[in-house]
Amino acid sequence: MQFDLAPLSLTDHATDLMVMVLHKDEGAPFATEWFDRVVASGDFAGKAGDALTINAPAGMAAARCLLVGLGETDKVSAKTLDKAAKAIAEAAVKKGIQTATLAPQGALDKAFSRQLGLHLALAQYQYTETFGTKELPPASTLARVELSGELDAAQHGYTIGQGANFTRELGNLPGNTCTPTYLAGQVHTLKHDKLSVEVLDEAAMETLGMGSLLSVGRGSVEPSQLAVMRFNNGGDEAPIALVGKGITFDTGGISIKPGAAMDEMKYDMCGAATVLGAMKAVIELDLPLNIVAVIACAENMPAGNATKPGDIVTSMSGQTIEVLNTDAEGRLVLCDALTYVKQDNPACIVDMATLTGACIIALGHHNTGLLSNNDALADELLASAADAMDGAWRLPISDDYDKQLDSNFADMANIGGRDAGTITAACFLSRFVGDTPWAHLDIAGTAWVSGKNKGASGRPVPMLVNWLQSRAQ
Repeated sequence: MQFDLAPLSLTDHATDLMVMVLHKDEGAPFATEWFDRVVASGDFAGKAGDALTINAPAGMAAARCLLVGLGETDKVSAKTLDKAAKAIAEAAVKKGIQTATLAPQGALDKAFSRQLGLHLALAQYQYTETFGTKELPPASTLARVELSGELDAAQHGYTIGQGANFTRELGNLPGNTCTPTYLAGQVHTLKHDKLSVEVLDEAAMETLGMGSLLSVGRGSVEPSQLAVMRFNNGGDEAPIALVGKGITFDTGGISIKPGAAMDEMKYDMCGAATVLGAMKAVIELDLPLNIVAVIACAENMPAGNATKPGDIVTSMSGQTIEVLNTDAEGRLVLCDALTYVKQDNPACIVDMATLTGACIIALGHHNTGLLSNNDALADELLASAADAMDGAWRLPISDDYDKQLDSNFADMANIGGRDAGTITAACFLSRFVGDTPWAHLDIAGTAWVSGKNKGASGRPVPMLVNWLQSRAQ
């Protein structure tokens, strides 16, 4: 995608789509008589969320016009601008459009331009990998967007969107393609002279004592993997640690899930895919940061040798775990990954996982659940989530909840009962980070969309990259 400055005179400027973003109480910057007739017809009122694609007026060089409403001038908000950016992006990627031009507007600031770039990338994404003979919609031809300013912000947003699309593509792949080996191998697709990668196999993890992680994949013919990325682009600063759950398919193991919607358990690796998508954007943006990023990849299957309810496993930290439910497997791979990144003495740790159905009950599909042992880190992430329009909501953790993990036979159980399931899962993870500032993102409700539009969402890549950029400033 190329972002360029729009010419000062647009009435005779040839473009496939001329975009006018307008408040309810203002007129068009040109072609005013034509615009007044459109308004009089009732087809466009300028309300927030209004969008109308229409033939350009006679004498104008543009092929078509897109009118996008912002509502009342004094009521414009970041959410309104984000909706406008999404409407523009969805119209601009329609068939045959190669160039889109935005008429200059004072309200279209840096944040708007970033969101426009983001939504342009997201709107261009189309999954094609596993289709055979089915005829697919034509791919977007959009190659050039002209703006009155903030080109860097637009390109920045587009880069984040490409990272999110990488996450979406990995999430949408079926489990028989995106195996633990395939997912871990994606670290080799990321290129930067300050990036080093390695993939640990089961023998290496056995040597490190990762009995908890290895217990999850024991029933699968697919070997478990731990992939590590070290991005050393920040001088002598302590690294930021990112950890992602990469369960490439989750049957629940011996505690097997119901059959309905089990196909969606291919998305149980979206935490790892988020780490990969964020790292892709970080590398493209060349952020001056040190990051150690780890994805724990396994497949959770039932088998004669699979871990059983009541089994006790020993984690890399030396702590023992009574596995009361094999469908609470994400925390079992994450705890060893958290212990592993602790060896790098990180400044902070952020893990992300499609961890609990309880998070969907609590927050629905709107907000990512955020739990943390550090108020400052939690506040940073929440602020970045709000700025990126990628919502998150903080839930509490405390000793009262942690007691639910008590076990009569091990240092802890892997579940704490029905009550506060998202919170007790985070309490479990907190036992492996010590005093290091840490935050856990439960993305079970935000990582993918079900129903007719089923597919990975790419969230929370925008929030995560926005936060990393704030750390780089």
